Amino acid sequence: MTMILRIFGSIYGRMMGSYYKQRYASFRKQYSISNSFLFQGTDIRFYGDGEIIAGNNSYIGSLSTIQSDTGCKVLIGNFCMISHNVRIYTQTNLADQDFRLSREHKIKKGNVEIGDGVWIGANVFINPGVTIGDNSIIGANSVVTKDIPENAIYGGVPAILIRNKKNK
Repeated sequence: MTMILRIFGSIYGRMMGSYYKQRYASFRKQYSISNSFLFQGTDIRFYGDGEIIAGNNSYIGSLSTIQSDTGCKVLIGNFCMISHNVRIYTQTNLADQDFRLSREHKIKKGNVEIGDGVWIGANVFINPGVTIGDNSIIGANSVVTKDIPENAIYGGVPAILIRNKKNK
């Protein structure tokens, strides 16, 4: 029985590996993804009719999602580290409206720009219209609602300044 499970597991693993390789290749065709950009894991999703531009030597982890709506773009710089289960969106509903009145909702749209050398921790949500400056860190489980300056460490819900980096 264990031999059968090992064989099945091996076949399943190869099939899933092939599936994700094809899926991530389709993202490279649809969007401007550098050849050195890495999809580090499974269940990563890029979607939308906008632009997604991912720089050199950057990566994104498992279960992460990037959505780019029509007329918007997500820009990821070089040498960025985006952990697992990160959400980046260029469109969301505006909170100050009565959702009971209609299925048509007022929305907020905006580009998301992530500078070079940015480290984004696990389970981070980045709202539309946010710019994250070069060499900054966003701590795990944070919600980014406003621009982050370069060389800063932010965290929390909503993300606030923890401290500025001491680059050596």
